[in-house]
Amino acid sequence: MSEYMYFSPSKSANSVTNFMGTAFLLALLGGFLSDAFFTTYYIYLISALIEFLGLVILTIQARSSSLKPQKCDLNMPCEQVHGAQAAMLFIGLYLVALGVGGIKGSLAPHGAEQFDESTPRGRKHRSTFFNYFVFCLSFGALIAVTFVVWIEDNKGWQWGFGISTFAIFLSIPMFLSGSSFYRNKIPRGSPLTTISKVIIAAVLNSSSNSSKNSSTVIASMTSSPSPPVPTSKSIETAPSRSLSFLNRAVSDTPACGALKCTVQQVEEVKIVMKLFPIFACTIMLNCCLAQLNTFSVHQAASMNTQVGSLKVPPASLPVFPVVFIMILAPVYDHFIIPFARRVTKTEMGISHLQRIGIGLFLSIVAMGIAALVEIKRKRVATDSGLIDSAQPLPITFFWIAFQYLFLGSADLFVLAGLLEFCFSEAPVSMRSLATSLSWASLAIGYYLSSVIVSIVNRVTGISTNKPWLAGRNLNHYHLDRFYWLMCILSALNFMHYLFWATKYKYTSVTSRR
Repeated sequence: MSEYMYFSPSKSANSVTNFMGTAFLLALLGGFLSDAFFTTYYIYLISALIEFLGLVILTIQARSSSLKPQKCDLNMPCEQVHGAQAAMLFIGLYLVALGVGGIKGSLAPHGAEQFDESTPRGRKHRSTFFNYFVFCLSFGALIAVTFVVWIEDNKGWQWGFGISTFAIFLSIPMFLSGSSFYRNKIPRGSPLTTISKVIIAAVLNSSSNSSKNSSTVIASMTSSPSPPVPTSKSIETAPSRSLSFLNRAVSDTPACGALKCTVQQVEEVKIVMKLFPIFACTIMLNCCLAQLNTFSVHQAASMNTQVGSLKVPPASLPVFPVVFIMILAPVYDHFIIPFARRVTKTEMGISHLQRIGIGLFLSIVAMGIAALVEIKRKRVATDSGLIDSAQPLPITFFWIAFQYLFLGSADLFVLAGLLEFCFSEAPVSMRSLATSLSWASLAIGYYLSSVIVSIVNRVTGISTNKPWLAGRNLNHYHLDRFYWLMCILSALNFMHYLFWATKYKYTSVTSRR
């Protein structure tokens, strides 16, 4: 974006953030289509072909000088890409985003559908699948930030895009090779239609006061114990007491005939609505991830990145959390979980909500460590008289690895835990859409990170006339204060999570055992 398309640094950053956020948000579309009209099998294949097409366009543009802005020099000023060239760039990028979103919204639930959840063996294998799903994502990221980045820097961007194009093309026959063995869930109609129908029916029936049968049911429930919360496999004769305002959707005389709802539909909507507070509490972690993936790179760039005779580019710093996840994933699955099962005498060992909670707690520790490392880095800069210098500081960039260690661990616990939690708790007809919430959390976290930076700079600029995150260079930033703020916000978010997690009642057999 900056070196070849000549966007300014801020426009380049915004373009990348928008691309990443859009790709993760489009996972909701992939999940919705998988549940409503197609199977996860077909959504993956269609999405892979769309991503392949987008990468082909980007590869062709990277290879052809006539499809990019002219190179600038002292005699020719840099001109930002525009017109047909800009259209080609963004068509390619957002076809890739559409493909990525569809794959993320379909591949994880497709894999999870292959296991028999009615048996302990099947449930354990499904849990292992989600763990290694995150492991494989990290393995792909490791190749991307090392080998592909090296190829792009030394051989050209067309080769980097070309490798990605070949990789997604190769994945299609690999996926098709298992077609005869796959178990595919039959789509059961739009889950959004069911959710909207129940909510609208509850509002209209309440305002019209015409649902006598529903009122009788609700009144009788005050003197009787609530029935167990049903899954999509069971049908109750009366709605449960939780989220009782939705019970008004059940009526023999609805305000509109098209809005007649069954008890099962109401209970399924309740289950999905109870997932949202847990989902919302994971956004703050992803906000921390976004912050560390930007500011930590700048921190490392100001430090000594020499490892022997090798100079490590700061852009390769994401290799730290990726490697930590790849190490922790098998350790968690083969050592931590078996030990937890022996101690707790339960099938899961560590429940989904406990796993997410551990990840959120680790994010607090990560931000605290990030603040302490920044204090040390600035002290070295002061003691060395290099506050205003662009020279590397006499401190190794490996100090940054500590915050990445905890944040990478937090990411593994939360992402794998939330994927499995949403899949196992959601009604069968809404599983792909619910699983996609994990990726939506990432997208919202990226967007929210930009909002927090803007608010912090605005508030601190007004109160002290010197924004925390502004200055001649990073040494003049108050990045340590910002990290402490993120640490406090993460702690408050953790307490908020504990409130909802302790109130949550599991609906699936998997999670209770």
